[in-house]
Amino acid sequence: MRGEWWKNGLQLNLRIEPIGLALAVIYAFACWGARQVSLDQFYLPAGIRVAAVLLCPPRLWPYLILGEYAYFAQLRYPMVDKYGKAWVIFASAFLMPIVALIVHLHRKMIAATTNVWLISVAASSAVAISLLNRSFSQFLWPTPPDNAFVATVARYAVGDFIGILTVAPLALLWVRRRSESDWAAGFLKPTGMALGLMMLLGVSAAFLPADSATARTSLQVLMALPAIALTCILGWRGAAIAVPVLNLIIGLTTPKPYPSSFDPHAFTTQLIMAITGVALLVLGSRITYYYHHYKIRDDGEKNAIKLARNSHVASEMGLRERALDLRKIGDGMDISLNEVVNWLKLQGHHEIAGGLLHTAVVHSRQFRAQTSMVYPTALDHLGLYVALQAGGVREAWELTHRVTRPRLEGDPCQLSIGLQLAAYRAMTDAVTLLLETESGQIQVRARCGRFGRYRGIVVTVALLDAAYALSETTMSMAVERLAGRALAYGGVVQCRRNRVRMVLLEMPRTDPHDAAHSSPVEYVKTTDRGSSQALT
Repeated sequence: MRGEWWKNGLQLNLRIEPIGLALAVIYAFACWGARQVSLDQFYLPAGIRVAAVLLCPPRLWPYLILGEYAYFAQLRYPMVDKYGKAWVIFASAFLMPIVALIVHLHRKMIAATTNVWLISVAASSAVAISLLNRSFSQFLWPTPPDNAFVATVARYAVGDFIGILTVAPLALLWVRRRSESDWAAGFLKPTGMALGLMMLLGVSAAFLPADSATARTSLQVLMALPAIALTCILGWRGAAIAVPVLNLIIGLTTPKPYPSSFDPHAFTTQLIMAITGVALLVLGSRITYYYHHYKIRDDGEKNAIKLARNSHVASEMGLRERALDLRKIGDGMDISLNEVVNWLKLQGHHEIAGGLLHTAVVHSRQFRAQTSMVYPTALDHLGLYVALQAGGVREAWELTHRVTRPRLEGDPCQLSIGLQLAAYRAMTDAVTLLLETESGQIQVRARCGRFGRYRGIVVTVALLDAAYALSETTMSMAVERLAGRALAYGGVVQCRRNRVRMVLLEMPRTDPHDAAHSSPVEYVKTTDRGSSQALT
């Protein structure tokens, strides 16, 4: 019965994992080794403690407690006669649980994008552990220490905080090594240069004479410069590497005649470096945060441009199929009319046949011109310029008596079919717009070529009278109608005085039918001198 547990007793299932025991042993040896190179003002076991909690899942935390208790057992057992069993037991049993609790309370912040929570964990752990250690010494030692309580806690807290900032960022870097797939790109070169410069400055400071404290401090402070540079380049990951190395070099080069020794000059430098480390971690987190959001927005813009470009190409392919169908219909009509004309001639109706043939030729030419307006099939094989000069667009422009002969330069066949189609539509739309809203003669110019790493085309549709400026309505309508195609190819639409200027760009490639490339608008905003100078 459930109510008779007090008679039957309780059954506890204790499962011991071999990996946990191995972890406890490794943790105990890590703390022992870290203590050998530590000072009270540079206490690495505090960093090992926080790093272990960050690296291990909560189910393994009890083994970390076991490992720390084993470490303290071999360290403090010889001190039983001097400080008492109560201090050895209680002062060794509560430090790891307190740190585990602090990390557990920060679990919601740990899931955040920025890593400022690490500073909160480091500060909270350093203060809490220092308070516990000093309180246990005050109340459990047979003879309490006579030094000031607050000053001792502050000194120990700074040493623990520096130790945590030396080890914990590296653990965080390891935990989040797979959080972003492209973070390793360009990682080794700046990291190697920054760490090499920091080590050079640190070693130079260590070999200075003992009476050169000012020069040593200056060299140690200068180590912050490559750390700042690495943080600016790599964000929080740069800070997670630079700050530990910065603290480690200063800590290892600090004179230590005995473990509890204190060097006031090195301590001042370490205070400065601790503040610098905090600033670098915060700066790196913010850099990474804004870079992450910028990357998301940039990827969204690229995807939107790619979708717009693919949409334009798909619509053009639909128009191409329609134009081919219309051409087949026109060919069928021509064949039928020729048969009728031939039959009339056989019947002796030569005048009627001649008139019908003349009418058929005129209408057939007009039908084919309108078909080419639906889709310029000549562009697929002969390029943009031939499509402009031999298609229905040329006849339509000539009928207006307002469009002069286009000035076309460069080789459009070096561009993709998608970009040529976009330029064709943009050019015809711009001419149509100026014909509808403005008066006077219109000049069309186009130039294909290279601009930096990109290939592209500059199209200018302008009023022949340079003294006559486009109206605000025309400029607004030009941007609304033409910007979509230009932006889909990394270009821009500009309205200046008497002209509308459009630039479309793409990366050069081996397959001219591939239209899925993007180009930065910055390349086309630097030049506004007409089509003859925009591309070379």
